[in-house]
Amino acid sequence: MEDSLEIRQMKNSDTQVIANTLELYYMGKSENYIARCFEENQAGARLTLIASCNGKFAGWLHLLTTSSYPFFADMKIPEINNFEVIPPLRRRGIGNALMEAVEQKAKETHGKVGIGVGLIMSYGSAQRMYARRGYIPDGKGIMYDNQPVEPGQTVQADHNLALFWVKQLLK
Repeated sequence: MEDSLEIRQMKNSDTQVIANTLELYYMGKSENYIARCFEENQAGARLTLIASCNGKFAGWLHLLTTSSYPFFADMKIPEINNFEVIPPLRRRGIGNALMEAVEQKAKETHGKVGIGVGLIMSYGSAQRMYARRGYIPDGKGIMYDNQPVEPGQTVQADHNLALFWVKQLLK
């Protein structure tokens, strides 16, 4: 049987389902954060896309109109943020479908889209996917908590250590 995949914008009624599903897979986000995401969708500061596989929440990602990464903010490059697919549903095309949908939305209003990619091993699959999709490093070097890592500086290798990538969206 082939999976039925739907990609759509977040609705207020998704909040509890997202919270419960992410908690089940130890990917928890607070209900307050998830509710804030919906509110930011309503205000136009964020676009949250939800993937449903066979009618069940499978993953999500966000497009921030204004990035907290200074270079993207200055260049008015929207940022893909908080991209998650539920572990048992990975490697089934859900992540690529979400990326395709968000890139299409970004193309409607911007010529580029950016993403911050973690540098620790758990981001390896994501790093390869972004490269295959045509993202290239922005040339600013590695960042820790959205700030440049200077030569000789010591930083912790965690989820805040990232390289930011950009993709030119052809109209």
